[in-house]
Amino acid sequence: MSTVVEPVTPVTASAASASAPAVAAPPQRTGRWIRDWRPEDPAFWAQTGARVARRNLIYSILCEHIGFSVWSLWSVMVLFLGPEYGIDPAGKFVLTAVPAFIGSIIRLPYTYAVARFGGRNWTVFSAAVLLVPCLGIVLLLRPGVSYTTLVVLAAIAGVGGGNFASSMANINAFYPDRLKGWALGVNAGGGNIGVAAVQLVGLAVLAVFGAAADPRLVAGVYIPLIVVAVLLASWRMDNLAAARNDRRALRDVLRYRPTWVICLLYIGTFGSFIGFGFAFGQVLLTQFAASFPTAVQAASLTFLGPLVGSLSRPVGGSLADRLGGARVTLWTFMAMAAAAGVVLVASRTNSLPLFVAGFVALFLFSGIGNGSTYKMIPTIFTAATAHLGERARDEARRLSGALIGLAGAVGALGGVLINVAFRQSFLTVKTGDAAYVAFIVFYLICVAVTWTTMSGTPKSGAPMCQEGVLVGHQASRGRPS
Repeated sequence: MSTVVEPVTPVTASAASASAPAVAAPPQRTGRWIRDWRPEDPAFWAQTGARVARRNLIYSILCEHIGFSVWSLWSVMVLFLGPEYGIDPAGKFVLTAVPAFIGSIIRLPYTYAVARFGGRNWTVFSAAVLLVPCLGIVLLLRPGVSYTTLVVLAAIAGVGGGNFASSMANINAFYPDRLKGWALGVNAGGGNIGVAAVQLVGLAVLAVFGAAADPRLVAGVYIPLIVVAVLLASWRMDNLAAARNDRRALRDVLRYRPTWVICLLYIGTFGSFIGFGFAFGQVLLTQFAASFPTAVQAASLTFLGPLVGSLSRPVGGSLADRLGGARVTLWTFMAMAAAAGVVLVASRTNSLPLFVAGFVALFLFSGIGNGSTYKMIPTIFTAATAHLGERARDEARRLSGALIGLAGAVGALGGVLINVAFRQSFLTVKTGDAAYVAFIVFYLICVAVTWTTMSGTPKSGAPMCQEGVLVGHQASRGRPS
């Protein structure tokens, strides 16, 4: 499933000295297609490659950012759905779970689409598609609309979740190996902030027009922004002809046990980020209704968590670079379990300040865990493919690319589970307490899984907190299970 760039055919030293130009040749273009792309060539990269890649990164972030905002649009819409819409809290959690589900299942085909249609072409198309859910809300959302129509509109908003996968695959093809971590981290962080941005847009609409503001205004704000993003991407981005799909990579990566460990951990980190991002405002309004007589007051707090979680993602990657991805991930899940415990105590004591503090901590640590979990992926396969000798680097890169796409898709399902857990909790016990207990148990399971898979030898009894050890004694043999 990974998107890769075909390597340049090596030449002999004598041939290179005889034929190589004094200055690296610029990319060969045919329209918006770049036919010759050599990011690993230092001269090529310094002269033209870095500039072209940076330009594509900027507009990729713009389109992905808007995609995340549209994906999480219903986290704001539900705050506007007052009594005149006749929807109880359980029904509203369904409206936030549906786009999370659709966004997760379309991430795999979106990853393939970049190499099939071209990074620029697919970015333009996937950004333009975002007009559909926004226009649907503008045209159809009003008191008296059927609940089925609302569910369909929420499902269509799920297309925004796929932009992350295609954007990451596209940028991965533009950058050399030594800069992929930085580029992908910046790309992901810029997109994640879209979850906070849409909440700020909702807050601005409420602040300007008051509690009686038409919710269609929030979606309407994004229509001109999407048009501008489409035009800029069409004008400034490029397709890489050398990018191709390796369909065997997904099949091969599924045979490795560490693949399922990473997917589980990413459900806990990214799933928590996107799930809480969708649900936080609705939880506040439902559980602390007396403190928030109007939606504008709740919206004034809901953006904090997603903003903190987005900004902390690069921090997680940086800490993982220094301390090891497995070690940081282990600590992250311990902290998330503690933060969920704080939220549970705050819920039982009806303490709003403690409740908000606990949730912001959950966002903070989920963001750190997003970065550290992704950092673990390349080193897992470096260890797992060591027996291949000279082929090890290429094989590790191929499998890592596949797992990055797969983990992104599976991890997003965590957002669905969180909203379903809240729905069931409010239906059965009238508070979110049962959901908070379930989150604590899940995070402790992730702690146990990370600790166990980090253990280098049964005798030590303590984790060997070094990168690549996550594969444990099974995958360290270099063969899939």
